[in-house]
Amino acid sequence: MCYFLLLFSLVKRAIQYWLDKSTIHVVPRWIGFGVLLLLFFLRIYFVQGYFIVAYGLGIFLLNNFIAFLSPLEDPLNDGPSLPSTDQEAKEYRPFTRRLPEFKFWLACARGTLTSIFMTFFSVFDIPVFWPILLLYFFVLFFMTMKRQIMHMYKHKYIPISFGKAKY
Repeated sequence: MCYFLLLFSLVKRAIQYWLDKSTIHVVPRWIGFGVLLLLFFLRIYFVQGYFIVAYGLGIFLLNNFIAFLSPLEDPLNDGPSLPSTDQEAKEYRPFTRRLPEFKFWLACARGTLTSIFMTFFSVFDIPVFWPILLLYFFVLFFMTMKRQIMHMYKHKYIPISFGKAKY
């Protein structure tokens, strides 16, 4: 029992060490995530099953993406506020995400690894007509993104930036 806890502690510490070292390497992390996602979809394609797992992963990734695009302080959820001046409305406020980029990547990578792991057990291979799931996912995706874009337009924020401008 003690050896198991020691081993678990060492593995956890090693994983955290590599996660900390990978924090500054944004592009390689996302390339690695893309490779993981490609491996998952290749597994789904060759096995011809686990469509519910793929659908669940899609919904999970969509939910994380919406949290990544959303501001930390939502003006709709703040409730009624005192009247403010027009100058105060134009004041610069930096965009703070509800889900930071590293946590977004980590959640997506963990979700994809979990989904790959689930495809090795037949209990998760529930028979389903996959075109209906695909259609429902696209409808859900477009409706959710439309709502998010309207929210961005209404509250005048842009969640994507490419760093400091270079002159």
